[in-house]
Amino acid sequence: MTLKHDARLVYTTTKPVVRSLITNAATEIRAKVSGQQFPGVQETVFDPMDPETAANPYPGYRTLLAGGRLHYNRKRNAFILCRYEDVRAAARNDALLSNRDGVVRARFEVPVLLNMDRPRHTELRRKALPGFTRGALEGWAPTVDRMAAELVTGLLGDPGSDVVEHLAVPLPMRMIAHILGIPPEDEAFFRHWSNESVRVANVEFSPKGLRQVPGTLNGVRHLHDYFMTQLGKGNLLGADTVLGKLVADAGEGEISHDELFYFALLLLLAGNETTTNLLSTMFLTMSENPDQFELIRSDSRLLAGAVEEQLRYSSPIQNFYRTAAQDYPVGDAVIPAGARVALLWGAANRDPREFDDPDRFLATRPVTQHVAFGSGVHLCLGAGLARMEGQAVLRELVNRVQRVEVEGTPRWTTNSSLRGLEELRVRLVAR
Repeated sequence: MTLKHDARLVYTTTKPVVRSLITNAATEIRAKVSGQQFPGVQETVFDPMDPETAANPYPGYRTLLAGGRLHYNRKRNAFILCRYEDVRAAARNDALLSNRDGVVRARFEVPVLLNMDRPRHTELRRKALPGFTRGALEGWAPTVDRMAAELVTGLLGDPGSDVVEHLAVPLPMRMIAHILGIPPEDEAFFRHWSNESVRVANVEFSPKGLRQVPGTLNGVRHLHDYFMTQLGKGNLLGADTVLGKLVADAGEGEISHDELFYFALLLLLAGNETTTNLLSTMFLTMSENPDQFELIRSDSRLLAGAVEEQLRYSSPIQNFYRTAAQDYPVGDAVIPAGARVALLWGAANRDPREFDDPDRFLATRPVTQHVAFGSGVHLCLGAGLARMEGQAVLRELVNRVQRVEVEGTPRWTTNSSLRGLEELRVRLVAR
């Protein structure tokens, strides 16, 4: 590794963070000093970044949903949208609500697909889309089914084991590694670096928030170093993977190396963390709702719909942020240009205006419009793969398991955007 490479690595990974910290600090200081009031906006103490709230946001969601359409948290200097129609409309209005500053609370201007606006977003997404078509998914299906069967077999043979460690993490990690062209022997490193990198959701301008920065940088630097090394060796060129095909475009100058790296980072974090959360919470849901599990077992036609209901019910991604490019009206209130706006996917998916009895998991619910994967031009690129993995695991459970029993107390993560289980020990009772 050359000195020039080291310098570029540090520059690429630290510059956005340092610049973002300065921007966030200045913005929050101005907000606290000004004490500005916003007519028609309800102030709230609901704080998505509070660890206890992140672990269980639903009581807070119910309070927000019973209130007005637009809320403001002065501590975070952020507006909050929680109703289904408002969240969905905001997600679809990428002209007025921009992704340019990133989708977590702190502003991060990095060239990752999720942070881009049109037209560059459209160009890159179009290049990546062939890797996630129906045909591509059909090609991956046998691998997903085989992995799901092996991992459920492992749980059946090891009562009381942690479903997060032994199934919810390995399945999506192995699939994303396969898609990116990562050899199996490197998967463990990627899980560790991924865990460090997702701390970015909890970065804020406070002593506690700033403590997240070193770990985040460490994870991103290792991932950047790995991909750039592989790229430099030519290991990815010509590979029949999503990343390998994008490398060819990079060689023709259509995608920069930084964009290529951040696309890989997005796939790794989004495709790994969100599906892990879906799978782990699905086991908990089946244990807490044995009657619904029995319904699915008795009628396989409910299986795909049950996965959609799980996505609505657990919302693996609880919130993403936008920046108002212009004044954005919400009813009689206005989000001022430049403000940060939290779109609460988790609250929208529990909105009683859209879903009857929203706090119950119902396998027969005709869910077609949940926003677990977002909406609009930034609809999750890997939604089809996540659905496939969820269905493969649930199919194994209903075919081979009589009931799911939880042992001990489930432990939730405190990530403010990506809500999931840190540990869930289960006993699968075979049929």
